Formats: sequence, C-alpha cells, structure tokens
Amino acid sequence: MNEKLRTALLGQRLKDSDISEEKFSVLWGIPIFASDAISSVSYAGEEILLVLIPVLGMVSYRYFLPVVAAIIGLLAILIFCYRQTIEAYPQGGGAYIVASENLGEKTGLVAGASLIMDYVLTVAVSSCAGAAAVTSAFPAMLPYKPFIAFFLICLLTWGNLRGIRESSVMFGIPTYLFILTMFALLVTGIVKYLAGGYTPAEAVIITQNANDMLFFVILKAFASGCTALTGVEAVSNGVPNFKEPAPKHAKKVLLAMAGFVCIIFFGVSLLISWYKIVPNEHATAVSQLAGAVFGHGSVMYYIVQTMTVVILFLAANTAFADLPLLMALIAQHGYLPRQMVARGTRLNFSNGIFFLFGTASLLVFIFRGNQHLLLPLYASGVFISFFLSQLGMLFHWRRLKGSHWRLKATVNAFGTVITGVTLCIIVCMKFKSGAWVAILCIATLLFCMSRIKKHYSAVAKELTIGGEEDAAALIKAEKSGKIILPVQSLSRSFLKTVNCAVSCGFENIELYHVCSNEQEALELKAKVETLHLNASFVYDVTYYRNFNEVLYNHIRTEADRLPEGQTLIVMLGAIIPKNAFNKLLHNETTQRLTKKLEKNKNISIFTVPYLI
Repeated sequence: MNEKLRTALLGQRLKDSDISEEKFSVLWGIPIFASDAISSVSYAGEEILLVLIPVLGMVSYRYFLPVVAAIIGLLAILIFCYRQTIEAYPQGGGAYIVASENLGEKTGLVAGASLIMDYVLTVAVSSCAGAAAVTSAFPAMLPYKPFIAFFLICLLTWGNLRGIRESSVMFGIPTYLFILTMFALLVTGIVKYLAGGYTPAEAVIITQNANDMLFFVILKAFASGCTALTGVEAVSNGVPNFKEPAPKHAKKVLLAMAGFVCIIFFGVSLLISWYKIVPNEHATAVSQLAGAVFGHGSVMYYIVQTMTVVILFLAANTAFADLPLLMALIAQHGYLPRQMVARGTRLNFSNGIFFLFGTASLLVFIFRGNQHLLLPLYASGVFISFFLSQLGMLFHWRRLKGSHWRLKATVNAFGTVITGVTLCIIVCMKFKSGAWVAILCIATLLFCMSRIKKHYSAVAKELTIGGEEDAAALIKAEKSGKIILPVQSLSRSFLKTVNCAVSCGFENIELYHVCSNEQEALELKAKVETLHLNASFVYDVTYYRNFNEVLYNHIRTEADRLPEGQTLIVMLGAIIPKNAFNKLLHNETTQRLTKKLEKNKNISIFTVPYLI
C-alpha cells in the first residue's frame, strides 16, 4: 500500500516502544471485551422463544423466564471460574493456553480451534444481527441484509487496523450509549406496564403437539439461549492488553460485564414476557419491544434500533481484539502460519485481522445474512472451550497446589461439570440444526494445524546444522560448479547481468541462447565475441516456439551433470517497469522461469533487475 494512503487510512506508524501506550484501562476495556456478551441480550431471548412458541404457544412465557434465569446462573458460575483463571494466568489464560499447559498440546489445539471458530462466528452473527436491526426499522432494505452486514465488518476491520487505543475510543463511547438506552427502555417499559398503559395484542400462534416432550423442548430452548454466554472468555484471553496491574483491571472488567449482562438480559426478557412479544422474520424481538414501549416511529424507537445496531457491530469487535492475539500464540507454537505473529504498522496483529475479515465475510454471504441460521453453529465451539478451560484449571490446581488450592480446585471442578453437561445438551439439541457443521469445521482446523506443524518441523530439521564442524563441511561442499546466463539479445539488461556475474568472481560462465533460426544464433555469437568476455557461448535451435521449455531442460541437464556437492548458478536479467500498467505489457519470462527452477535443490537463481 502506498505509504501516504496507508498513513491517511491507518495513522502514523508506531514504534515498538509505544506498545505500553496501546493498552486498555478499565473504562475502555469494558466496551472492547464486554460488548460481545452485552450485545447477546438483543438476540438470546428471541432464540429461546423461537424454540418454545411453535410448540407451546402463549404458554411459552411461563417457562421463558426460568430458562433465562438458568442461563444467568450459568453465567455467574463462569464469571467466578474465570476470575480464578485470570489470577492463575496473568499472561493471558484463554482456553488454548490453559488446556495446552495442563491437558496436553493436542487438547490445547482442540480448544484453540474451537475459539477460532467461535470468534469468526461472533463477527458473522453480530454483523448479521446488526443488519437485522437495520432491516427491522427499514423493511425496504431487507434484500440488502448481507451487504449491510458486510459493510459493518469492513468498518470493524478498518477501525482495528488503526490500532488498539484508537479502536477502544472509536468503539467505546457507543457501548456506553447502548447501556444507557437499554436502561431507559427497561425503566420506561416497567413503569408503563405497571401503570397499565399497555395491553398486549392477542397473537394467533399455531402450535405443535408437545405431548411428553416438554422437558426436551425446554432443554433445546436453554441450548439456544446459551448464545448469551458467548464472549465471557474474552477478558481472560486478553489480559495482556490491559494496563498494569493487568489482572486486577481484567477482573474488574469481568465483573462489570457480568453485572451489565445480568441486568439487561433479565430486564429485556422480563419485558418480552410481560408485553407478550412474538418473534417473526420481519422484526426482531427488541425492535417489537421498543415499538411497544416507545411507539413505532417514535424518536426513542429509532434510538433503540440505532444503538442495537451499534452494540451488535461492536460485539464483533471483541473477536477482533482477541482472535489475532490467540492466532499469534498458536503461530508461535508452529501450528499456524508465522505471518500471524508479525505486528502491523499500528502494533496490532494485522494478518489475524485480515483473516477474521475474510472468513466472517464469507460466512455472511454463504448464510445470506441470516443470523438464525448461523446461531446453531455458535454455542458448540464456545462451550468446548469453556469445558476444556475449566478442566485445565482443575488439573492446574492439582498440579501446583498452593494456598487454598482445594477450594479453588472445587470451584473449577464444579465449572467443569456444569460446562460439560451444558455442552452435551447443546450438541444433542442442536446437532441436526447446525452443530455438526461447527464440529466438522473444528476438525478441519485441527487437521490444517497438524499439517502446518508437520511442515515447520520438516523445514526446521532440514535447515538445522549439527555444529561448527558440520557448518564448515557444508560450506566446503557447496561449491559453484557452473553459471549459466540466458541471453536473448545484446542489450543493456544483458550487459548489466554479465557485469554482475564477473564482479561476483564467477569463472565458469556459459552464455546460453535459444532461437528458431541458426543463422540468428551465429550472428549473436559474433556480436558477443567482440566483447572479449571470459565465457563460452552455447545455443540450441527449436522449431516449435517452446523457448522457455528448451531453456529449462538445458538448465536441468547441466545441473544433473554436476558432481555431488556442486551447485549450478543461473543468473537471469529481469525487466522491471516503473508502473503497474507497463508491467502488463511484458510477459515476465524471468519470473515464470524462476518459479520452475526454485524447486531444484542444486540450482541457485540470481535475478538482476533492470528498471525501465
């Protein structure tokens, strides 16, 4: 990217020493790491009702709040458990690190793959839910829902490429505005209902026969509502992103997140139950609730919808804050491409940000921007990481012991049982509707990670030198046996290449020419001989216009003739146009030949550029 354009879009480059200034305080850490969990209140209750209402009809509201309460209870358990994780792993105690250190590297990879899946789905689901909030307020935009979601992802990517500190300010203020808006909705809705200012409309609902399946229906509703718990682990993953003392600040953010989620989730669910909101394809539950409380078309209605779009937009930002860091950790262990470790101009892991942008955008268009189709894939990966994290912490306390370790181990043992049971419920209840896709994707990720590790291990083994004696032997063995300079015509580019070869001290130089007319080759030979170069001139004639193929075969033949330990050097002149348009006017023979030759171990390739 042009430096001026990069600076205009992303800001000035930051020095490595600036990293300490690019960390979060509690104030800005809450919107960055808690927005995912807070935003889930806009669709978690709706997902519960989408399971209950088709089966139970208006009786659903009798079971709705108990299911919500059970999910909030599970959230409280997770918060308490993850406070211990933050204390034990101040360097960042995500499920990947905890499981790898305590349960083994392969188990850690399962947790890592689950988290990668979770974060990608966080961006896809949140952007699609945000787009749904837009189309609820403006139904005419419904056909453009995937493009609205994609636009939100583009904005997030740009904001995060600008750097940690700028993204926190950019995304932080709207999060607090959403919280204030939701409190206004709750207070107004409660007062209006208690004052008798609203009578729910009679909804006509066609129900299925529940028979004796009520227990399983409630379990399925619970599994659907567990999407409210996504993002809980984000704080423990991102501890290194907080200002010192990082663990103390992370715990405060975790507690604040739990408070906001509990109040808003239960409050919104209570109003949905009181106002008898029935979800439909054209309007979200929150949109209908805001219309019932403030009136459709009112200023406050549009403020609620706007803030809902914003918080769902920001929820995806949690993934942008955590996934690049997670991928960098996995890449350091050799299971992901090493490019993921490199920091960008703004000290962020920009390659991880681009990966998240590409995969989430792909999911948005594959599922046509429908968050209801994506959500069944969601909770499975989340609870795999929850379960492995709690199990890893249990083994952590048993291994290290320390003060009050039995009590701490008991807490994590309880967390292990609860998350394990919840995981089984989610997988069983959601398997047919999409959980199997999540499990398949996680398995695919694990396979890819193992192949990447295998490749890096093979490369390390190939490049490793036994010691000084081994290095000396290799230097002695690797001798230049011959150098070939392909020549097409007597030109400035050719002369620069010859001068480079001579100045490097090469002696056994062969000038090689391929043509379709022998007379042409003899004329070029005569011209070259006038230069009195210390080089032999060799040519081949072909009548099939396959000049590159003949050249490649000649180089391979000469390389095969060399004794063991000798290397054939090929020095190629390359025409380099000054601008991109002129590049299209050249056939780039040098570049194509280089790609073919670089696969041969005893051939070394030099490219001598000539700028035009």
